[in-house]
Amino acid sequence: MKVDLVTLACLLFAVLLTCGVFCAASKSEEASNKPIKIGAVLPFSGAVALYGLQAKLGLDLAVQEINASGGILGHPLQIIYEDDKTLEAEAQKATRKLIETDGVLAVVGPITSQNLLAIEATIETLKTPLLYATNYEGGACSRYIFSFSTVPNQELSALLPYMSKTFGNSYFLLGADHTWPHKMFDAVEPIVSGLGGQIVGKEFITGSEKDFAPVIGRIASSKAKILVFAFKGPALQSFIRQARVLGLMKSTAIAFLGMSETDLPVIGKQQNMFVAVPFVATDNKPTIKKFVAEVKKSGGPKVTVSNYVMTHYNALLALKAALTKSGKIEKEALIDALEGLQIDTPTGALTIGKNHHVTMNMFLARTKGDQLVTVRSLGEIAPEPGFKCAPAQ
Repeated sequence: MKVDLVTLACLLFAVLLTCGVFCAASKSEEASNKPIKIGAVLPFSGAVALYGLQAKLGLDLAVQEINASGGILGHPLQIIYEDDKTLEAEAQKATRKLIETDGVLAVVGPITSQNLLAIEATIETLKTPLLYATNYEGGACSRYIFSFSTVPNQELSALLPYMSKTFGNSYFLLGADHTWPHKMFDAVEPIVSGLGGQIVGKEFITGSEKDFAPVIGRIASSKAKILVFAFKGPALQSFIRQARVLGLMKSTAIAFLGMSETDLPVIGKQQNMFVAVPFVATDNKPTIKKFVAEVKKSGGPKVTVSNYVMTHYNALLALKAALTKSGKIEKEALIDALEGLQIDTPTGALTIGKNHHVTMNMFLARTKGDQLVTVRSLGEIAPEPGFKCAPAQ
């Protein structure tokens, strides 16, 4: 059978055209299904592993909800977790691996201030957004770093006046010998002075102590009405137990900086501890009750739900909103869209300022039995991050 050259050429062209269209469609479909990868540098071992697990609960729930609603610009969201083991060198290694090897769009974490400082240079050099969702001492001024939890003024500006009015004006400051407690106490002192109060003692402990009787004795001898406490870790339970046995809790109220629901099993049924936090799991606000129910549905009915869960959840809500706003899956576009962004969260509106820190609703809370309960809602409190510079553009 003879086939003329024109017919053969037409058939060949049709085959090639079909293949081209099919291949292009396949590539387009593959591109649309390509996940947006986010790295998470969190402690799943070491001294603060408990808080890394809390952060993971929030991130996992956010990913679940985002992907169930169609992803971001048609792309599913994927979290790649790395354990920083609560060590600075591990945090540095994990951050570089996530950016250079895994090709993540942004990084979430870490938990400790030391590890934040440890990875800051890597984040800057590799020009990758960092979504930091843990309360810290402030001071991070960078185009690439965004804070989604509290800085000192948000925790202290309402808490200390309440403590002075309710319990008295003499304070003893006790904290771990790390960056965050030192900086928090630097912020406490002028507020106490402005309230007409007096700092009658200040000490820092290593956290490796076993016998806290001497320092508890000094606190008691100072006659301080209020103990400002900034200390967590494995030795916390020993301190609380010894302070209770020695009667300190009966004479001294405690402003427990950074306290959350995660600390309650260690604290026990202590009635005179107070804190200002961006989230209280027992609050009656309908959106908070719904959020807590969703976390327990996803993570299990017995999981603890603290502000660490919510702030990390909020970080990914903000990421989705920013990418949707920009219409691009690109690092610099993400940064530009995050600045000035406002989103709805379980506690209400959250606004990211030009300084990359957030204005959000805060709550004055206290321990009651084995729970943390709201004393009163404080409304929105704007951050004072502790620097005068504006993030470089």
